[in-house]
Amino acid sequence: MTGLRYVYAVCRPFDAALQARLTGVAGAPPELLVHRGLVAVVSTVPEEDFAEEPLRHRLEDLDWLTATARAHQAVIDALTAVTTPLPLRLATVFRDDSGVRVMMEERENDFHRTLDRLDGRVEWGVKVYLEKADEADAESDSTSTPVPSDPPVTSGRDYLRRRRQHARTNEDRWRGAETFAVELHRTLSGCAEDHRLHAPQNSALSGATGQNVLNAAYLVPREDSEQLVELVDRTKGDADGTAGGTPTGLRVELTGPWAVYSFTGDAEGSAKNEEENEEGDA
Repeated sequence: MTGLRYVYAVCRPFDAALQARLTGVAGAPPELLVHRGLVAVVSTVPEEDFAEEPLRHRLEDLDWLTATARAHQAVIDALTAVTTPLPLRLATVFRDDSGVRVMMEERENDFHRTLDRLDGRVEWGVKVYLEKADEADAESDSTSTPVPSDPPVTSGRDYLRRRRQHARTNEDRWRGAETFAVELHRTLSGCAEDHRLHAPQNSALSGATGQNVLNAAYLVPREDSEQLVELVDRTKGDADGTAGGTPTGLRVELTGPWAVYSFTGDAEGSAKNEEENEEGDA
């Protein structure tokens, strides 16, 4: 079985050791390929899985794709703990080390420029969700004094009135959620060097409950991360409270620190333009 060179990320040389017994894609340990002041983090993967034709079929296998993505992310996470990596696209492979060096040379200026801008920074993700009204009410009822339920509907007029009342309540909750998200984003942007607003996540795809109101990423110097985490923790109390006596139904989620996926700009874009299955010249 012959092997190809899988590239996880590009970074600058670093002195710290990666965690012991770290394994990457296909169970192979990551290696450091140093070239012209840059480091490509690579490992060997089987050609029978990662050559162009078999890889196309493998990417349709959800279990295989999930395992590969997790192994890829494990290496990126380990790198993020000790340096600032520029992650490359999942399943970026080359025929051999020579092909990796050519890629590094072609993108050398982009990599150095991006690393100059992002060195010592990490990415934090913040999401705000608005739960459905019935879910928010149920959570509130579990911790509050019971109140009489709405009177039974006895006519078509009562039914229409009840529908209009519920519609107004939902509109008020949505406006409140938007206001909360805007204020939270303004606060977090104030302590971040940069930010990115991503499209709201589809709950059917993400598996998260509620409607995604804010989906943002914040670029923060590693040493300032604690400040951002504390700011988010303080807002969670506001999200769990009530607005005008109505449960807000808001949930704030913080993830990270991540590699700077959202902020790599031209360098990351150039890497993504590299064919996933580039095998180089023999």
